[in-house]
Amino acid sequence: MDSASTVSPRRIDVLLARYAESHRHPMNELIHCICVPAIVFSLLGLCWIVSPAVALLVAAAVLAWYLRLSPPFAVGMLAMSAVMLVVLARLPLGAVLPVSASVFVLAWIGQFIGHRIEGKKPSFFEDLRFLLVRPLFVLAFLYRRWHIAY
Repeated sequence: MDSASTVSPRRIDVLLARYAESHRHPMNELIHCICVPAIVFSLLGLCWIVSPAVALLVAAAVLAWYLRLSPPFAVGMLAMSAVMLVVLARLPLGAVLPVSASVFVLAWIGQFIGHRIEGKKPSFFEDLRFLLVRPLFVLAFLYRRWHIAY
């Protein structure tokens, strides 16, 4: 038996392939490329309202999971999270909640419009892990475009 035929796909590749099944329409993909980072930002902002330390802990926990899936993705998500946390730190504290809540609601509306266009329900309805895979789906698009292996 050929050794190449016994190699199973990496967990990250399986997760991305399953996620991509309900994200094939170009408009839905575009909407996700805009709305997914916005949702990540808004969730970090909502954590920031509780405490900046909570936002950092949540980001670190998610980054640890990403590191287990793919170190190159973890690096990209670290950079994205760092930029978002710096933006949150520079916002006046009184603006973080209204900005985060507004972005959260608008981005989720965008997501559901994208899935209406796609004609398929969001993946996380079947597997909650896809809430964490979504940012990697967007990052994978950028990595492929920039020829970065993940």
